[in-house]
Amino acid sequence: MGILEFLFVPLILVLTVVLPCWIIFHNITRWRSAKVISAEDEKMLAELWESAAKMESRINSLERILDAEAPEWRTKI
Repeated sequence: MGILEFLFVPLILVLTVVLPCWIIFHNITRWRSAKVISAEDEKMLAELWESAAKMESRINSLERILDAEAPEWRTKI
């Protein structure tokens, strides 16, 4: 019995059972960790939310100024 015959059964077991299970469990772990938002991402979202609120306030101010100075500006667009 040669070395190739001795390693054939364990190799088949690894390729058909162990490797697919490892891939599945690895991906499940990655998916679970991806569902949780990191502290850095949460901080970035908070900054984006604050920036969007500031921009909305500025746009509203500009629209009020334009409405007062040039009421027909909306129809020219």
